[in-house]
Amino acid sequence: MMVCIFFLQGLFIQAYEEVMAGHNDSGVSEKKASDVTKDDLTFSAENLQSNMKVIYYSRTFLSIIGGVIAGILGFTGLTGFVFYFLVMAFASVGLIAKAKCSIHLYFDSWNRVVLDGFVGGLMSFVLFWTFAYDIVHIF
Repeated sequence: MMVCIFFLQGLFIQAYEEVMAGHNDSGVSEKKASDVTKDDLTFSAENLQSNMKVIYYSRTFLSIIGGVIAGILGFTGLTGFVFYFLVMAFASVGLIAKAKCSIHLYFDSWNRVVLDGFVGGLMSFVLFWTFAYDIVHIF
């Protein structure tokens, strides 16, 4: 499942970019790279939207794969939903690792990585969970 996160849509795009300030006549910047603060960064809505697509696609894909696995393993009732929560927790950890724990460079809040796409993924999970369970264990 981790392979999906690392190969889906390449890398995250930084949602905040450095503002070109502090230049003198020779074109040399007066600030060092280590002096850049949050005030010197500007927000890019296009990059944030691209990063959100990566999260939605990876959560949907992992929900489908998790649903198929839960159905094949024969999980029923609460066990299947616990498995879904474990898959989503694993996906969140993988996405945070993909962003190298610098969430605020790629997203505007932690909730974007941890919670977004959770309900939509649940619907896909239940659909493929019941489908795989019916094929393997009933028919």
